Amino acid sequence: MHSFAEATTKFALELYCQLRETEDNIFCSPISIMTALAMLDLGAKGNTKQQIEKEFLEDIKEFYQANVESLDFVHAAEESQKKINSWVESQTNGKIKDLFPHGSLSSDTIMVLVNAVYFKGQWDHKFDEKQTVEENFWLNKSTSNPVQMMKQRRKFNVNFVEDVQAKIVELPYKGKELSMFILLPDEIDGLKKLEDKLTADKLIEWTSPQNMHVVELDLSLPRFKVEEKYDLPAPLEHMGMVDAFIPQKADFSGISGSQGLVVSNILHKSFIEVNEEGTEAAGATGVEVSVTSISIPEVVTCDHPFLFYINYKKNNSILFLGRLSSP
Repeated sequence: MHSFAEATTKFALELYCQLRETEDNIFCSPISIMTALAMLDLGAKGNTKQQIEKEFLEDIKEFYQANVESLDFVHAAEESQKKINSWVESQTNGKIKDLFPHGSLSSDTIMVLVNAVYFKGQWDHKFDEKQTVEENFWLNKSTSNPVQMMKQRRKFNVNFVEDVQAKIVELPYKGKELSMFILLPDEIDGLKKLEDKLTADKLIEWTSPQNMHVVELDLSLPRFKVEEKYDLPAPLEHMGMVDAFIPQKADFSGISGSQGLVVSNILHKSFIEVNEEGTEAAGATGVEVSVTSISIPEVVTCDHPFLFYINYKKNNSILFLGRLSSP
C-alpha cells in the first residue's frame, strides 16, 4: 500500500475520532486539512515541526500548491476577513461563504491558515428521479425523519464485513477515478460498534480489490445535504500537535524571524450535497474483480446512520469523510 494512502487514511480516521463525540452529522475534508498543515510545516522548526509532521505529512508536500499573502489584521481586520472569505467562496464555487464570521479576525490575529477544496462529480450511473420516493430514515430505533430515498438496481462493488456486521458499497463517479464508499451497519443502532472497530488498516483491508466483489443490489440511498464547520485546534492538540498554538512554545522561525508567531486558529468548513445526478462537495487503475453470481439482488437500504467517504482511486486517498446521522 502506498505510504500516501496509509498516511491520509490514518490521519482521516484519527481526526474523525476527535469529531465523533456527538451524534451529529460529520463532514470534513482530511486532505484539505493535511494540505493546510503541510503549508504550515514548511515554516515550522524544532518540536513544533516534529509535532506537525508526526509521519503523516512526509509524503504530502508534493501534492499541494499554495500562496502566502501578507494581510493587515491590526489596521484592516475587517477588510482582511472579507478578502479571505471572498477567496474561499471563489475556490468552492460559492458553496462555502463566510468562513470567518464578522468579528472573528482582530488585531490579535497573527497568522491564519486557509485552504479550500471543491468537488463536483456525476455518478457513473445516475439514479432515476422517477424512482425516488419518500421513506423514513431512522435516527434510532424509535425516531425517524422522512427523506427522499433514491433507488437503483445494478451491479456494485460490495463487501459484507461480518466482524463488524456492516456492508460496504462503492458508488463510482464518471471517469472511475473517484468513488463514494458507503459503510452501512446492519442494525439501526450499529454505527457505534462500527466506529469503535474502525482503523486505517481495517478500512484499507475491507476496501481492497480482493475483498470487494461485484454483486447485484437493490440500493436505496437518501438525498442529503450536510454543511459543517469546525475549530480544529482542540482536535489537533489531542492528536499531538500542541506547540503550534502556544506562544511560548511555537517555533515558526522559518516563516518569520520575529518572535511570537503562533497559529491563532484553524477553521475548517465543508459542504456536501448528494442527489440523483451525483455529488457536490466543498472542503483509476483497472482492477479485475470476482463476480458473485446470485439470482435475486441483495437489498441494501441506507435508512439509518452510516459513514461515507470520497476516495481518489489513483493514490487511494480520502478526499472527504462524513457521517450521516440525520439527513
